Amino acid sequence: MNWNCRLHNLGWILSLLAIAPSAMAEAPAIIPLPQKIEIRPGAFVLHANGPAPAAGTKIFAQASAEETGRYLARELRARTSIALEVVTKPAAAGIENIKLTLLDANPALSDESYTLAVTPEGVTIQARASTGLFYGVQSLLQLLPAGSDTAKPSTNVVIPCVHIEDQPRFRWRGLMLDVSRHFFTKEEVKRLLDEMAWHKLNVFHWHLVDDQGWRIEIKKYPRLTELGAWRKAIGFGLDTKASSAYGPDGRYGGFYTQDDIREVVAYAQSRHITIVPEIEMPGHSSAALMAYPQFSCTGGPFTTDLPGGVFNGIFCAGNDDSFIFVENVLTEVCALFPGPFIHIGGDEVMVDNWKNCAKCQARMRQEGLTKESELEGYFIRHVEKILQARNRRLVGWSEIRQGGLAANATVMDWVGGATEAATSGHDVVMSPLADCYFDHYQSLDHSKEPYAIGGYLPLQQVYAFEPIPANLPAADQPHILGAQANVWTEYMPSFKHVEYMVFPRLCALAEVDWSPKASRQWDDFLRRARIDCLRLDQLGVNHRALSNKASTDP
Repeated sequence: MNWNCRLHNLGWILSLLAIAPSAMAEAPAIIPLPQKIEIRPGAFVLHANGPAPAAGTKIFAQASAEETGRYLARELRARTSIALEVVTKPAAAGIENIKLTLLDANPALSDESYTLAVTPEGVTIQARASTGLFYGVQSLLQLLPAGSDTAKPSTNVVIPCVHIEDQPRFRWRGLMLDVSRHFFTKEEVKRLLDEMAWHKLNVFHWHLVDDQGWRIEIKKYPRLTELGAWRKAIGFGLDTKASSAYGPDGRYGGFYTQDDIREVVAYAQSRHITIVPEIEMPGHSSAALMAYPQFSCTGGPFTTDLPGGVFNGIFCAGNDDSFIFVENVLTEVCALFPGPFIHIGGDEVMVDNWKNCAKCQARMRQEGLTKESELEGYFIRHVEKILQARNRRLVGWSEIRQGGLAANATVMDWVGGATEAATSGHDVVMSPLADCYFDHYQSLDHSKEPYAIGGYLPLQQVYAFEPIPANLPAADQPHILGAQANVWTEYMPSFKHVEYMVFPRLCALAEVDWSPKASRQWDDFLRRARIDCLRLDQLGVNHRALSNKASTDP
């Protein structure tokens, strides 16, 4: 049987030496699909150490790649029970090795590009930067046999011979987790970062603030977490036993200390993931104003239990002290998150309070504004100046376009505006409600699914999503940074529930973000996704089961 087969931009294409159809089932199941993969004859055997330590496979990583080498060793141990030594000096001749190198890579390639060559003699992953090496490691791990029993130590593992040349299509490959509606521990967040890294996602959008909870410690304003991080019950009509996030006094919630934040940021960096924190404003701010009502239009006090009746939580745009509060908060946020982006929300701002606020109306007259939507634009532009002074870029939801878009703002499109923003020179992250909201049901038969907010987003629809708007001129398409899935957690009180809603839909979006558009082929993706689900089972990840149908899945 000849194994020569190439993957080009049109998907799997058999070479002149045809492959028998039965062999296709054994083709590698890498998600996201590499830009180019060639299957070659033979296999590399990963050997555990025998009686003589030198008999085992070693991971050779030059000093600058040692961290990636140790990550690979840990993952191999978890997936195969084989413990490999990591060395920074070349091993003796004749020993079959895994080599990670940053030498002699093509300087024209991006930092996320890599090549992976598996031969019977060894494995070489080459890149120009550690990020590319890390992604090459993820592809290598997906060449391992799926679904093996890690409880039984192996003596060797067979890896098929391939040659891969790969790089991502988009720069922003994201997932948002809402921890305001329901709180998840730092260990659960780190677990999600691992799951993202396995599929080469590189942006974690951490929705830390909303009406129902303030989840980040701010030293200057301790009441934000003393009051704003807690509520009386789990809320949203859910069983109080569905979550364990209760404090000693029985209140529901929690928050991350600044040390927690630093720990999670470092963990994400080690997996080449940038964290984009979201500090919601000027609306969706009930939790903040519960703690500090002087920054609202009415001055409070607010005693409403948030899950039972969120009040119109909006900062007073006519109060200079509101902007001082925002600046102080963002100063501490920027010190914790080194990434270039800070998300400020800006969505669903209910302006009734502004209409009835003498200070806000005076601000509008002072600035020559005629509509409250223009006052929102004024607020957003003021916040952008705060962030620019700290060398950060502002990101906001679609609504930040109302009242005039801030000069250098990036739009996260959930309800439209991508084309208009991109053609006016603004960067855009695509996250439309219809294709990227993972809080929606995965089946039309709700009786077979956990309770959800509504909607319907099947796996195949996620896979069919195209981030580049159809009417966007080619010259403006580079402004589309990529796509992102959003996990709003009103009805997800446990991390296992989050995983069920995320997987395998996140696998589909990972491929949309990474792989060439022309390579997408639903039947082959479904084949690979079923194997990926075996890996998720092996690694203890909860997920929705895929059907055994050949070409469709509910």
